[in-house]
Amino acid sequence: MQPTISAELHSPYELPAATIADFERDGFVKLSGVLDRGTLEQVEPDITDKVRALNTTDDVPYGERSVLQKAFLQVGNLWRNSQGARDLVFSHRLAHIATQLLGVEGVRLFADQALYKQPSGDITPWHADQYYWPIDSDRVCTVWIPLQDTPLEMGPLAFARASHRFEYGRDLPISEDSERQLQEALARERFETVQQPFELGDVSFHLGWTFHRAGQNEASSPRRVMTVIFLDAATRVSRKVGEHQQPQLDILMPGTEPGGLPNGPANPLLYPL
Repeated sequence: MQPTISAELHSPYELPAATIADFERDGFVKLSGVLDRGTLEQVEPDITDKVRALNTTDDVPYGERSVLQKAFLQVGNLWRNSQGARDLVFSHRLAHIATQLLGVEGVRLFADQALYKQPSGDITPWHADQYYWPIDSDRVCTVWIPLQDTPLEMGPLAFARASHRFEYGRDLPISEDSERQLQEALARERFETVQQPFELGDVSFHLGWTFHRAGQNEASSPRRVMTVIFLDAATRVSRKVGEHQQPQLDILMPGTEPGGLPNGPANPLLYPL
């Protein structure tokens, strides 16, 4: 079944050269008004319904939850179950932006995740996503799409500017230890932490090795976020896949062997169409 994509989600979005340069320098960029409020208000209910139905965190007593489970409800591969999520994942506009930022000829889908931080949801510790990814390139980025206005009290992403070039901590899984060790290391090296509120329609893009975190949700409503991870269409799976990366290979790139090109049904080309 072909995705239903509104004209606004499908239309191109040209970036100025300065924005692309900022992204390459800083490892992230926040863009204002990329998506229409009405479009996001239209897709949000379906995404939220599927997150409520498919997440497994609600079944785990709080005292037994992992650090990630205390931080948010997490549902991946949502595009297979939610038309609203599918519309965002297959957005030509978002994929075109990722292609420009990464400086590549095209991008394919690596993964999608809904991340819902409940009221009083715990912090998301400092980490770099690419620790978990069995890929042989740094040309991969995540678009973070809030599904409501997201003031600072809700815990929007905070980025360490230019930390994608910082190699310390790349061997740390997300944990209480990563929060402590990276907080100390990033402060010692004087990396600037950048955290901004998001209006509905604003999005951010960050590279896989950019260190980031999020605060506790101190608001009375959930912080609802959809993410899409874009991979340079020419990128191959690492020839050596770590034990901590194997689940990502099995789930996100099924059937792709180490060294292979992930071009199966799970990793469709998103730009150019």
